[in-house]
Amino acid sequence: MDALTLVSDMASAYFLLLQLDLELQITKDTVETQEGSVKLTSLRLDHGVATKLDVLQAQQVLDTANAQIPDLERQIGQQEDAISILLGNYPGGIKRGIKLSDQPIPPSVPAGLPSALLERRPDIRQAEQVLISANAEIGVAKAAFFPQIALTGSGGGAFGRSSSFASMMGSQSAVWSYGASVSQPIFTGGSLTGNLRLAKSQNQQSLLAYKEAIQHAFGDVSDALIGYQKLHEVRLQQEQAVADLAESVRLSIMRYRGGTTNYLEVLDGQRSLFSAQLTLAQARGNEYQSLVQLYKVLGGGWQQ
Repeated sequence: MDALTLVSDMASAYFLLLQLDLELQITKDTVETQEGSVKLTSLRLDHGVATKLDVLQAQQVLDTANAQIPDLERQIGQQEDAISILLGNYPGGIKRGIKLSDQPIPPSVPAGLPSALLERRPDIRQAEQVLISANAEIGVAKAAFFPQIALTGSGGGAFGRSSSFASMMGSQSAVWSYGASVSQPIFTGGSLTGNLRLAKSQNQQSLLAYKEAIQHAFGDVSDALIGYQKLHEVRLQQEQAVADLAESVRLSIMRYRGGTTNYLEVLDGQRSLFSAQLTLAQARGNEYQSLVQLYKVLGGGWQQ
């Protein structure tokens, strides 16, 4: 695993852990609130201004919230184990920093990001190295081809009078070496030509793969930028929805205490608020996950 992937995976796993922490806290807060609602409806029942149904409805929301706590605790424990293993440790607890709800607002993406940032991506670097290697193979194929042609044509010719050639022929071992090299091009000239063609073909394939890697990288960045922008908008809208529902619940409780509405109105509002708060926690987590994804596809953020 490359360093960029490791950092991204760690950040993603940690933000998911913070999201689960927030969902657990919301659920526990809901339990506390609903315990108060059960006491309120029970007290009103004792005074003859509420029904047994009101108490049971309040208890239903409390039971629903209570039932989610063990599963959230399970997910948190398993996520902590996953992070510990990513860190190279045995499964165990993870020390927390700032809560997800208290995290600084994710930064805005600056305009005019240079495409040169993508050159840092591991997949681009790998494709580039393969392309460089393929080009080098063409050079190797040519280097192997042309010098051997020169050797086969050197028996007494112009190359035979060169000092390097005379030196090569200065010992018996060199004669054997020369004999082998002379015969090689005669019988393998076709394969050498084939090797050159193969190298050129591999170069074309590597060039195509390099172009595809770049296109894939641009697609990743486009998707990540869209996701980051839209998930930010989702989080803002969900925050407004939670605020509106919280006010609605407050007013419905006041109306219920004043005897102008039944508990069903309060119950519906509390259910909707609980669900919206959990959705907001997920929206916060998704926004930070999209930031991590953007960091990854840009090859390590937008800082050069």
